[in-house]
This record gives sequence, structure tokens and C-alpha cells, in this order.
Amino acid sequence: MDTAITCAIPQLYNATDGEVRAEEDNKVTSHPNNIEGVNKNSTSRVITRLMFVVVGMFGFGFAMVPLYDVFCDITGINGKTGDKVTLAENMQVDTSRVIEVEFIASLNDSMPWEFKPMQHSIKVHPGEPARISYVAVNRTDKAIVGQAVPSVAPGRAAEYFQKTECFCFTEQKLEPGEEKEMPVIFVVDPQLPDDVTQLALSYTFFIKPSGASNSTASLANNSNQEI
Repeated sequence: MDTAITCAIPQLYNATDGEVRAEEDNKVTSHPNNIEGVNKNSTSRVITRLMFVVVGMFGFGFAMVPLYDVFCDITGINGKTGDKVTLAENMQVDTSRVIEVEFIASLNDSMPWEFKPMQHSIKVHPGEPARISYVAVNRTDKAIVGQAVPSVAPGRAAEYFQKTECFCFTEQKLEPGEEKEMPVIFVVDPQLPDDVTQLALSYTFFIKPSGASNSTASLANNSNQEI
């Protein structure tokens, strides 16, 4: 009796071990296929997410101009000069003061133009109209429409910097290889705080999104018109 039990136990253990080994063999056999399937699914998910990121970044670049406008209108920071064409006929020139105005040009990352001021800086009396120019060049092989966004530093001086003519009032289209001189006529309000003696006028050019509304201003026909 004892002998029979003793002999049967190893057989049960052997059978059990056989089943375990068989299951392990099956797992080893199927494991590479499972890994390959998981890798394919993971790769597909990563590619899909990257596509969404690229599309989102592309859309965000087109939205930069309106987002910038809304942000500056709400906060009043960054020296945005406002959207009004202003007549300076009634201003009295203050010859006792001299204001140095520096000109700066920059491009959005997606804008392939060349863009720079034709003068680095000038000195003006408050109330005295002044004219300067920027120049832009389209070095690409396709026509591009751009929109310039102006700002003035220091920011608290922006309300005293008044433009009567500016290329930023309208979109600017440059054909392949075209170079364009773009004038700005401005006047510094005599009410500018006495401690401000230097200003910086900066323009950043963005590629204008297709389908965006045009904003135009003409000194002759649109005095004090919001654009």
C-alpha cells in the first residue's frame, strides 16, 4: 500500500511538471508575436499623436496675429500702438525737447522674408511729423501675404506715439523676389511724460492667414477710424 502511494506521487508530480512546461513552451512560442503586435500598435499611436501635434502647431502659427491682438487689447501691455489713424494738424511742436526714436524689425518664425528699417534711429521734436521707411524682400519662389504688428517701448509711451501712415494698416503682398519700401509717418505727442526721452518702434511681420479679414486705413478717407 505504501509502495503504491509512493510510486504514484512522482507520477503526479511529473504530470504536473509536464503541464507546466507545456504551458511555458506555449508562452515562449507566442511571446514574440505578442511583442510584435504591441510594438506595431504603439508605433501607430505615436505617429497619430505626432500628426495631431504638427497640425496643432501649424494652426497655432496662423492664429498668432489675432491672439496677439486680443492679448494686447485686454492687458494693454507690450506697447501696442493701437488701431487708429491719427491727424496731428493741431499739435504744437515742442522745440525745447528732443526725443530719440529707434526702429526695430523682426519676423515670426514661419515668415521667410527679409525685413529691416532703412534708418536705425532719428531724433524728433514732440508734435513734429516724421517719415521713415522699412524695407521687405521676399526671397522665396512664391507670393506671400504678410501682416505687420507694431509695438512701442516703453509701453507707457505707446499712447503718445501716433501714426498717420503705416504699412501695418494693410496687408502686404510680395511676389517672388520682390523688394518693397514701406513708409511710416508718425508724430510723438507733446504730452509724452517729461522723463521719457527715448522710444523704440518695433514691427513684427507674420504670414497672414488665408481668409482673414482685411484691415485698411487711409489718411485721406478714414481719419480716426478704428481698423
